[in-house]
Amino acid sequence: MKSEIIGFIGLGIMGKPMAMNLIKAGYELVVYNRSESPINELVKLGAEKGSSPEDVAQKSDIIITMLPDSPDVEEVILGKNGVLKGAKKGAIIIDMSSIAPFVSRKIAKEASEYGVEMLDAPVSGGETGAIEGTLAIMVGGKKEIFDRCYNLLKVMGRSVKRVGEIGAGNFTKLANQIIVSLNIVAVSEAFILGTKAGLNPQDIYDVIKDGLAGSRVLETKAPLIFERNFKPGFKIKLQKKDIDNAVLTAKDLKVPVPFTSLIQQVLAALVNQGKDELDHSAIIRFFESLAGFEVKKEGLKFNNDFLKKIK
Repeated sequence: MKSEIIGFIGLGIMGKPMAMNLIKAGYELVVYNRSESPINELVKLGAEKGSSPEDVAQKSDIIITMLPDSPDVEEVILGKNGVLKGAKKGAIIIDMSSIAPFVSRKIAKEASEYGVEMLDAPVSGGETGAIEGTLAIMVGGKKEIFDRCYNLLKVMGRSVKRVGEIGAGNFTKLANQIIVSLNIVAVSEAFILGTKAGLNPQDIYDVIKDGLAGSRVLETKAPLIFERNFKPGFKIKLQKKDIDNAVLTAKDLKVPVPFTSLIQQVLAALVNQGKDELDHSAIIRFFESLAGFEVKKEGLKFNNDFLKKIK
């Protein structure tokens, strides 16, 4: 068993497998979540149940939070019965949520007044990366605190890199999410075009995946689209939250992001249509509705007559 006790708050799609990997690696965990079911799963693996964020902090040396959005993190860390009410002087908070960078800085400033250090360490890699321990973890905070937590973070991620001071992790995550979102849009438009022309989307994928158009997004999301499997690995509502934060941050920094603003509207439409719980690969359904066509494993039979018909 490792010497430091780790608190883990937020056992959702990502948080639960991340916490499981820490237990497998020999860390002693105290866990808390709003719903009981994932807590019970972790307790069966050897974790201790915390009664509140404050209780978790009282029993831990390092407290990890993995929560949906900025208000959730503020409430769990700064609120009544929050982490800072119970954290020992010298404790470390690692917020692995994807939130607004300026909120990370605000929380870190308040934490410092309690003698508590903080890293912002959002992740990329989805549910699969969380399960396999292969996440990309982008970290902001003091170098000496990052160095102290590196081995812990390496249990959950294949790539663990400090990118700057507090807030830098979430600035990097916003850049990541802009690229991911626009890449999914490009994949969506491209495969609707090719498949409606009568091609098998699998054939298109096999040809282009190793060329310049290849990407992790294409590799990960295209097969799910072909199988119409939109089980959430990363929900549309969370993608929207990240893009909302990106647009707001860009406004604060006076950076024009016209295409990011467009995808913000696409995501808002999908949420309004009740698709917010689907995986973000379901972004294609917005464009399919515009085209009146659905991408499936088997495309239409390719022939010149069809092409003349749709010209």
